[in-house]
Amino acid sequence: MKKQGVAIVYTDYGAPREDKSKPWNEEAHKACESMLPAAAKPRPAEPEALAAAQKEAACLRAEGVSWYPDPDPVTGEIDQTKGTPEQWTALKRDHLDALKKCRTPR
Repeated sequence: MKKQGVAIVYTDYGAPREDKSKPWNEEAHKACESMLPAAAKPRPAEPEALAAAQKEAACLRAEGVSWYPDPDPVTGEIDQTKGTPEQWTALKRDHLDALKKCRTPR
């Protein structure tokens, strides 16, 4: 990245980081993209955790949160990009009773 003109700063621990105060350099990122390490494989959820996430999603939809997505069938994670930021904010603001009813204690 440095060779591509990206400003580098160092953390207190000496780790190099891109200087976020400088403008984003798309060309540098594209030029260095092939050097990124491979993404980690998603860790499968335990069957009980996946079942709980699926039950929670179905419950929230039954409680009126019609847009709430199903969890990923492998990881059990909820994709936060499914739904707008406004919907996620409203979920916590307007559907707190549904969340309490549907959410399994962790």
